[in-house]
Amino acid sequence: MTGRKPGAERLSLNQWTTRRWSVPEAVEGCRRHGIEAIGLWREPVAEHGLSATAELVRDAGLRVSSLCRGGFLTGDSWLRDNRRAVDEAAELGAACLVLVVGGLPGVVPGEPLSGFSRDLADARTRVAEALDALVPYAEERGVRLALEPLHPMYCADRAVLSTLKQALDLASPYPADRVGVVVDTFHIWWDPEALGQIARAGAEGRIASYQVCDQMHPLPADVLLGRAMMGDGVIDFAPLTAAVAAAGYDGDIEVEIFNADVWSADPDEVLATMKQRFADLIVPSLA
Repeated sequence: MTGRKPGAERLSLNQWTTRRWSVPEAVEGCRRHGIEAIGLWREPVAEHGLSATAELVRDAGLRVSSLCRGGFLTGDSWLRDNRRAVDEAAELGAACLVLVVGGLPGVVPGEPLSGFSRDLADARTRVAEALDALVPYAEERGVRLALEPLHPMYCADRAVLSTLKQALDLASPYPADRVGVVVDTFHIWWDPEALGQIARAGAEGRIASYQVCDQMHPLPADVLLGRAMMGDGVIDFAPLTAAVAAAGYDGDIEVEIFNADVWSADPDEVLATMKQRFADLIVPSLA
């Protein structure tokens, strides 16, 4: 017996939560804190080396709960990079490849507006057309794509998918084991249809990942960094987590936090707090 509460073994560290840790440091941190899964990001994986990362994670006995990220499908040069992302997810044995689908064509995160399109409907059409090309490639390599709807404040530059319903509608032409969705508390907690759409996602077998973090209030000037440790913001995790559990999702649950103060803190202290908050705020609703 490990002495863990039921569900605690499902905790996964999304690598961006401890952003200053390299891949080896994050893997060792998981081992040290008894965390059994990790969500990897492509940039630090590339820095350490894809094959080296796959071997390191495998030797540590960790599950790769996701690889982040592919996507940005609304631009003109997305295909090669996304095929590469699929190949990386396959080699890592990731449970899914998270797709952040992209914003309005020509709008670049963090850059001034110049030469862009305001045609939101066309941007969403581009995403659907891109999936038609990408899904067969992922299927051949045994990789599940996971569409992540983002909070509407990121619609212009990061994701023209803003609700779980939109993501499910976009996924619906494809087998559920090929295209799923990400349920991220930060991005969907505000949506009055969230609980019903989680139930729908469960009925369709489409929940590929459950990610948790809180939303800060007030938000910082850079809203990308508006995530917080569970319990330090405004989100009520109990109904969302209970809905995900009732929907039949029994996979890993990632804590993914973009927050300057969390990033500057001692990563070991972050993991200790993360484990305690997960036990207090997430695990009880999994039963």
